[in-house]
Parts: sequence; C-alpha cells; structure tokens
Amino acid sequence: MVFSRQSLKSVLAAMLLVLPLITSANSEQDTVHHNDGAHHAEALETHGELHDTAEAASPKEKINEHISHHLQDSHEFILLSDEEEGKHYGFSLPVILYDNGLKVFSASEFNHGESVANVNGSYYKLYHNKIYSTDAQGTLKFDDHHHPTNNKPLDFSITKNVFALLLTSILIFLLFSGLAKGYKKKGANALPTGFNRVLEPLVLYVRDEIARPNIGEDKYKKFMPFLLTVFFLIWTLNLLGLTPLGINVTGNISITVCLALFTFVITQFSANKEYWGHIFWMPGVPYIMRIVLAPIEVLGLFTKPFSLLIRLFANITAGHTVVMGLIAVIYVMKNQLTVGGSIGASMVLTLFISLIELLVAFLQAFIFTMLSSLFIGMAVQEHDHHDHDHGHDDAHHHVEDPEIPVI
Repeated sequence: MVFSRQSLKSVLAAMLLVLPLITSANSEQDTVHHNDGAHHAEALETHGELHDTAEAASPKEKINEHISHHLQDSHEFILLSDEEEGKHYGFSLPVILYDNGLKVFSASEFNHGESVANVNGSYYKLYHNKIYSTDAQGTLKFDDHHHPTNNKPLDFSITKNVFALLLTSILIFLLFSGLAKGYKKKGANALPTGFNRVLEPLVLYVRDEIARPNIGEDKYKKFMPFLLTVFFLIWTLNLLGLTPLGINVTGNISITVCLALFTFVITQFSANKEYWGHIFWMPGVPYIMRIVLAPIEVLGLFTKPFSLLIRLFANITAGHTVVMGLIAVIYVMKNQLTVGGSIGASMVLTLFISLIELLVAFLQAFIFTMLSSLFIGMAVQEHDHHDHDHGHDDAHHHVEDPEIPVI
C-alpha cells in the first residue's frame, strides 16, 4: 500500500498537535442568547441593515442564504444546524491574527458572529466572515455604503479553504511519495501495486496526452511537475467540493487567480526569443500590420490566464449552486407534493447533477492542465520560419506552425 506505518504515524502526530486549536462548534457558548441577539439586532437596525429574523424569513430567502453560506469561505465547519434550539454541530478552526503581536485562538470565541472575542485584552468581531478590531461591546463603524471602517488585523487563520488545501497537499504528497518509492524499489518497468495502480495511468495520461503533444518531446519533462501538481490539486479539490463538508476551494476566485498566475509566470519566464518576436514584431505580415497586431498580442498575454481562472471559477460555482438548489426542492415543494414525492424528485435530480459534477470535476482539471501546457508549448516551441525583414518576401519565407490541438 502507499501509506506506510511511518507516514500514518506522522499524520496522526500532526493531527494531535492541531487538536488543541480545533474545538467543537457546539460548545455551551454556541447557543445564541436572547440578549446577544437583541443587541446584535439593535446594532444592525442602527446602521440600516436589519433583516427579517430566521422565523420570519421566507423559504426562498433561507435557501439563498444557505447556498451563499455554502459557497463562501468561513472559520468553521457546520455539519448540522438546529434552528429551533439555535445550535450548530461541527467544529471550529484556529484563528491566527497579527495585531501588536501574534494571537491564536479558536473561532468558537466568535459564537458564529454573535459574540466578541476577548484575546489578552484585545477585542475582535466577526462580520461577514471578516475579522475587525473593536471594543468590548463589539461596536462597528460603517461608511455610507454600510462597509465597516474598523481596522482589520493581519489574518493568517486556517479557514475552510486553507484547511482543504492543506489536507489535499498532504494527501497528494503521501500518494506520490508512495508512487516514487514503488518505482525506486521495483524499477520503472515493474507493475504498480495498491493505489499506485490508479495513480500511474493518470500520470501517464497527463504525460502522453497533455504534456508531450503540446510542449514537445524535448522539453515536456521540465514542466511535468507543475502540470501533475495542477491536475491532481484541482481534481482532488473538486472532488472534495462534492462532499457535504461545504468546501468550495476551486469556486473561490482568489484560488483560481493564484493558479492562473502560476501558469502565466511559468509561461513568460520560459518563453524563447521567437515567442517574444511573434508578439512584438510578428513575422510574415506587412510592417504596418505588425504595429497594429503588437498591442493585440500583448493583450493576449493577459487574456489567456484570465480565461483559465474564469472558466474554472464559473463552472465550479455554477455546479455547486445547481446541486444545492435541487436539494432545496425538498423544502420548497413539501406543501405542493407529498413528502415522498418531493424527496424522490429532488434526490433523482440531485443524483443526476452529482454524476455530471463528477465528470466536470475531472474535466475542469483536464482543461486547466491542457490549456496551461498549450500556453507553455506556444512559448517554448521552435518555429520553422525566419523573418528576413523584407516585407514583400515574408509570405514566401513563412512556413506553417506545428499543428496545435484545439479545445
């Protein structure tokens, strides 16, 4: 098997070290007291942000709020909520702030945003999943657009997205460490064992179907670590997003921006002079057209990674929204249909969309990796034509570029 006893011991030791920072979200303080709720409502009313209470809210508002909460990052995992008793079951994550020194505490101190966290005499308030410095009463000052103007400390907290990234990184490291050890012991030509039988075909698929055709036989090995990391990271995070844990890492725009920036930086720093020559002084076209095409090509440097981040973000977010919306059919149609009918219809639709989401999880990882390798290949490949700086002879000296697969 991939997981050796030593690896499992290391993981368990790390989890034990983190356990003191992770506490149950259903502690005694987690129940919302009437006094705290009244104080919170009074503060919101003062700033013109008073909303209907949970009891008065319509089913549509509750569903929209739940979907929005599911898609957003937060400082705690809420697995189950009891609206009647006002309790939430799950676990909180550690909050790490730098504000006149390092401050580490559990997110349960915020009581889901209803309480003020007192950390060594410093007070902090959680508002819309952001932490602000405040006083003992939790006073927040707002501008004309109802945005808090309180100071925000440097936040290095372990949120749901960070937790998922760390978990995925550890999982990928353990899996590929086992795969590498298997090759080292038995040789590259030996048959894989255990979970390596699943990993090896995927690695070969990325190598033979993505890296080699797009980058070239001579240069693909240099970029294989990046392509494999991107493929398995996105795919694993997408699969985690299909679990009931409410993880939506690849549906977070900041994550997709970061991944696209890696592709952008690697592409530009690996590019050869012919690549830059095609951008700023494209061969094979009249001189006047070169001046016109140069700004367009420069703009294309940024539109390529932008398309990467938007495609991944939009597809994953849309998929999560549709699945959550179909599950909500149970609650919306419970008065129009029988309980069994509404549950059956919702479950059938949710199962159908979930199966599609399994395909999308792999497809989005494949597309991101494919396009990244395509952009890198365009930057490092050698062109067969040469520009002799004779405008009327350019067409005769131009040779068609190697065929590039189209997505």
